[in-house]
Amino acid sequence: MSFSVAIAGASGYAGGELARLLAAHPDFDVVTLAAHSSAGEKVNSVHPHLASFAGQVFTETSMDTLAAHDVIALALPHGESGALGEALRSRGGYTVLLDLGADRRLEDPRDWDAYYGGDFSQPFVYGMPELPRVEGLTQRERLQAATDIAIPGCNATGVTLALAPLLAAGAVEADDLSAVLAVGASGAGRALRSDLLAAELTGSARPYAVGGTHRHLPEIRQNLLHASGHHATVSMTPVLVPMARGILATCSARVKDAKDAARLHQIVADAYATEAYVRVYDRGSMPATADVLGSNILALGVAYDASVNRVIVVAALDNLVKGTAGAAVQSLNLACGFEETRGLMIDGLAP
Repeated sequence: MSFSVAIAGASGYAGGELARLLAAHPDFDVVTLAAHSSAGEKVNSVHPHLASFAGQVFTETSMDTLAAHDVIALALPHGESGALGEALRSRGGYTVLLDLGADRRLEDPRDWDAYYGGDFSQPFVYGMPELPRVEGLTQRERLQAATDIAIPGCNATGVTLALAPLLAAGAVEADDLSAVLAVGASGAGRALRSDLLAAELTGSARPYAVGGTHRHLPEIRQNLLHASGHHATVSMTPVLVPMARGILATCSARVKDAKDAARLHQIVADAYATEAYVRVYDRGSMPATADVLGSNILALGVAYDASVNRVIVVAALDNLVKGTAGAAVQSLNLACGFEETRGLMIDGLAP
C-alpha cells in the first residue's frame, strides 16, 4: 500500500525538492502538485529536472485539490499555511499534515508577533528527530505519534544541532552563543527579486537580517531551551553567498571550564553517535557544503580556540534537503511507521 501525497506550493524550491525526494520513495505516491500562479502549467516547464512528473500539470491550491490525500504538505510562504492548515485539520481524513513553512514552528505568540506578525497558529510537532529534550518524550517519540508536523527552518537546523549537545552537557555558557552562516540563494525562495539576480550575486557576499532580526532566531532559542533547559542568547549573522544551495554555519560558544576543552569534540560525537543523518568529522577536520550537496546529512566539525576559550562548531547542510524536504521525509517516515531512513540518501553529489 502506498500513501497518496499532495504538495501545495510545489512550484517553489522546497515543494519541488519534496516532490523529487518522494518520487524515489517506495511508499509514497505524489498524486497532486498544487501551485498558485503556475496553476495549469506543466510541471516540467517550472521543474525541468523532475522527469518523474513529465506530462503532469500544476493544479490550483484549494481545499478540494488537497483534501482526500493521505499526506498533505504545505510548502508555502509564512502567513499562508496557517489558515489553510486549520481548514484541512477541521476537514480531517488525512494521515499526516506537513507544514514546511514557518507558521507552525513557534510556541510563543510573542515571538511570532515580534518576528513575523499577523495571525498566530498553534504549533505542530517539530520535525527535528535529533533534537535532544530535557523533559517528556524524545522528539523522535513525539514524531512517531504525530499527525501534524512542522518542518524546521534550514538555518535553525544547522545552528541548533551544532550547539545543542554542548549546551545540554553544560559545557558552554548559554548567554554567549554566536553563529555566522554562509547561505545559498535558494534559501530565499524562488520569488523574483533584484538582489537575487546573478549579476547581483556573482562575485559578492552580502550579509542580511543583521542585528538580531533573522526570523529563525526565536526558533533556535526555543530549540536550545528544550535541549538544555536554559534560556540561551544567540547572535546570528547570515551571509548570502553565490551558490545555489547549501549552508555553512560557523557557530561558537564560550567554554565554562578550559579544563574541559579536550572533551568538547567527544561530547558532540557521542550525542550523534547513533544518528543516521548527523556526521561528526574527526578532530582536525572541518566540513564543506560540497560534502553534503544533495544528501540528507548534516556534517559537523569541532575545534577549540584556547586564545579566547571558545569552542567552534562548523555545520554544513544542504538547505533544501536536510534543511527542508529531507527533514520532511525523515519526519514523515517516523509518523507513518517506516524506518526513519527509508527512501533517503546519505551520499551526496560530487564534484
